[in-house]
Amino acid sequence: MSETLLSSRNLAFELYEVLDAEGLTRRERFAEHNRETFDAAIGTARSIAEKYFAPHNRKGDENEPRYENGQAILIPEVKPAVDAFLEAGFLNAARSFDAGGMQLPTLLSQACFAHFQSANAASTSYPFLTMGAANLIESFGSEEQKRRFLQPMIDGRFFGTMALTEPHAGSSLSDIRTRAEPASDGTYRLKGNKIFISGGDHPLSENIVHMVLAKLPDAPPGVKGISLFIVPKFLVNDDGSLGQRNDVLLAGLFHKMGWRGTTSTALNFGDNGECVGYLVGKPHHGLSYMFQMMNEARIGVGMGAVMLGYAGYLYSLEYARERPQGRGPDSKDPTTAPVAIIQHADVRRMLLTQKSYVEGAFDLGLYAARLFDDTTTLDSEAECKQAHELLDLLTPIVKSWPSEFCLKANELAIQILGGHGYTREYPVEQYYRDNRLNPIHEGTHGIQSLDLLGRKLAQNGGAGLKQLIRLIAETAERARTFESLDALREPLEKLVARLQSVTLGLLTDLAQGKINSSLANSALYLKVFGHTVIGWRWLEQAIRAEEGLAAGNAADVDFYKGKLQAARYFLTWEVPGCHQELALLEARDDTCLGMRDEWF
Repeated sequence: MSETLLSSRNLAFELYEVLDAEGLTRRERFAEHNRETFDAAIGTARSIAEKYFAPHNRKGDENEPRYENGQAILIPEVKPAVDAFLEAGFLNAARSFDAGGMQLPTLLSQACFAHFQSANAASTSYPFLTMGAANLIESFGSEEQKRRFLQPMIDGRFFGTMALTEPHAGSSLSDIRTRAEPASDGTYRLKGNKIFISGGDHPLSENIVHMVLAKLPDAPPGVKGISLFIVPKFLVNDDGSLGQRNDVLLAGLFHKMGWRGTTSTALNFGDNGECVGYLVGKPHHGLSYMFQMMNEARIGVGMGAVMLGYAGYLYSLEYARERPQGRGPDSKDPTTAPVAIIQHADVRRMLLTQKSYVEGAFDLGLYAARLFDDTTTLDSEAECKQAHELLDLLTPIVKSWPSEFCLKANELAIQILGGHGYTREYPVEQYYRDNRLNPIHEGTHGIQSLDLLGRKLAQNGGAGLKQLIRLIAETAERARTFESLDALREPLEKLVARLQSVTLGLLTDLAQGKINSSLANSALYLKVFGHTVIGWRWLEQAIRAEEGLAAGNAADVDFYKGKLQAARYFLTWEVPGCHQELALLEARDDTCLGMRDEWF
């Protein structure tokens, strides 16, 4: 049977040949695991995703949640799927054994979760948000808050959300108006409105714990005046039982083009003046706390974009192998049998482009997960800090690059199916619509590019950037072992050298206060930086493929040759094109910055 979620051979290649998942078992935290336990977890994830999540993906798209009597109503298939996810332990896959988890490396928990993201992005969003909210409370909540809210979340009884966006402010969090007034009992009373809150209401859990950004009466202006609050749908009594309904009302549902099975809600806090909230951590530090959940979500969104692109790629690949149409350009005899469309060079071009995007981004997402493991389990504090600096630098790329280029992969999947691709009878149009939301989830490309160029590059004296350049150079040096990789290595080395020069110039301008001109074309910078990172990851995969071929396993020859061809495509077709963007950045081109409102 053909694989529809992701290639199990490619996953094994990533885990055991590229990213050395088995090496993690030599660390104390993961010492009780081995390849067998890793593969067992992956097998369980694949089975549950195929049995419970994939079958209602289309139904959830065609039957959106309904707003009835102040509640959100979902199709019945969602709850058994989510319950199966919970019962198998995937909500706490990376959590410690003594906290009820599997104590898997994040690399493995991400690999497991990828199956669910591919099978059904919408239904997967409910536990995804809960994991992030639980981690936030675990990191910054009080012991009482952990007892009252975290443990029921770990148990799967309570779910969670993040409530940031407001109607007037959008992504400009410094302008939020939700207010929190201190009450005599040490709690707070919140009043305000939040929109686009995914999972803001549903019947999947006993309670919903909203992580809400709001401002106290004495808050300084801007982001330095934001505090973080726990606001449950139902209050929780001292004995852990549910109390009365909190003053949090579902005002309505948004109807998005994709992820239709995820409730996208408008929530009103405190319409009756009785919305109880609990301050997390220190006053006015809420945004710094929330960045933990936001960064987790950014990496998760990036992987979600990868998996939607992956699902489209696998479907269009199977279709191209089975669909007979036309004949080769050198065939003049109309009586000969039509060939499968995969025999047409332009179809192979579109498939190869998809492969280079989704497998390159898949590698990066898993690499980021392994970096997260490194931030907590390497031998020394200095090594852990290094891993954190690199992960912090790469996070905008992990989020944004797949959201743009795996979406392009979905476009190509539609095109390969021809007229059928544009109809709802085939899944590729839904994959596209679902993935089209990811460029806005957790910050637009523009926001991520400003974060990268305006903040992350120079952070800690450029430590993350220096580390990345060193790692790319080390990969390029290892690639010299294989003469066949020279044509792949050289374009990457040229791009890195020029990118370093452009980066130095831009950072110098920023240091001199030339902010608007330096950041005006930050989206171009993000694209080039992303292509550089993906090019590096493809060169790394190419080295492993050459090593695999040298090992002489005949069963894997086609797999490794496919890897080398995809690496060749990306590094010789995609990477050289980045020099045009670099030329615009070098020139500080002001075409967009100089445009005026009245000229449109």
